[in-house]
This record gives sequence, C-alpha cells and structure tokens, in this order.
Amino acid sequence: MKKIFTFLILIILILLVSSCVPSQQKMPVYHLNLNLNKTSMKLASSAFKQGENIPSQYTCDGANVNPPLQISDLPANTQSLALIMDDPDAPLGTWVHWTIWNIDPQTTEIKENSVPAGAIQGMTSFGRTGYGGPCPPSGSHHYFFKLYALDTKLDLTPNAGKDNLEQAMQNHILSYTELSGLYKRQ
Repeated sequence: MKKIFTFLILIILILLVSSCVPSQQKMPVYHLNLNLNKTSMKLASSAFKQGENIPSQYTCDGANVNPPLQISDLPANTQSLALIMDDPDAPLGTWVHWTIWNIDPQTTEIKENSVPAGAIQGMTSFGRTGYGGPCPPSGSHHYFFKLYALDTKLDLTPNAGKDNLEQAMQNHILSYTELSGLYKRQ
C-alpha cells in the first residue's frame, strides 16, 4: 500500500512540475489563435533554403540588407500581401526584424535590398522602420519570414508595429506560408 501511495504522490508531483515548465513551442501564439488556411502559396529565397543558414550579408555582420524573396501561388482573390520577419529565440521575447504590408499581389519577388513599389514598412524592435537583419547576442537563432495573403489593403501608418499589423490583418487572411532560416554570429 505504501508503494502505491508513493507512486501516486510521484505522479502528482510530475504533473505539477510539468505544468509549470514553459512550452518549447516556437510557433507564435498569434498563429495558434487563427484558423489559417495554408494553401499552396509559397515563399522561397535564392540566398538560402528552408531551415538553412542565412548568409552573413543579410545580417548585422554583413551589409544588413534583406535577402531576395520569391513569392508564388497566391489565392486568386488576394488584394495585398504582408510580411513579418521575427526571431522567437531572442532572450527578451520575440524580436521583430521587419514588417511590410500592402505589397501588390502581382509581386513575384522582393529583390535583395529593396521594397516593392507602394509597400509600407513598419516599426521593428530596433525602434525604426525597415529591415534589420539577424544579429543574435549568442548562439544560433531561428528567423521566420511569414507571408500573408490578404483580402484587403491595410490602412496603417509606417509607425505601426507588429502588433498593430497582426490586429489589422485579423479576419482578412486568405492564406499563410513561411520561410525560416538560422543564423549564428561568427
């Protein structure tokens, strides 16, 4: 009887401790709260492949310019695109490296070190608009380029941040895809 009681106490302790440990889930909470329709929409880069290292020229150790991105297979009724690049591995919480919206749905490529005509860049965690490349303080970090096809153009000013962008996109997302890469400072 004593062994059963000890076993039950051990199970209860394990359950209590495991409920206090933070989740290792890397998907942003925002995505978990949406019923996103992942279609065949694609986002790729000629500079790096999915899950591979991002070349240093696109980081704070290089030219610190955005990598080229190829966009394809959008839903037919897409009115605009939005892109968020962030780092969920940052020590103080997710670090926003780039937000850009009202990208014309005819855009098939965002060229290196460029912004598509008519698109608006928003505020980043660096406290400014525009692209800020990977620059992890230590170790290797994951960087997510998240592309959203929207059924509208967004009415946001350039001082809007990621939270403002996500709130404006809610109920307007037709499809979603992402490209991720890694970077560790040399």
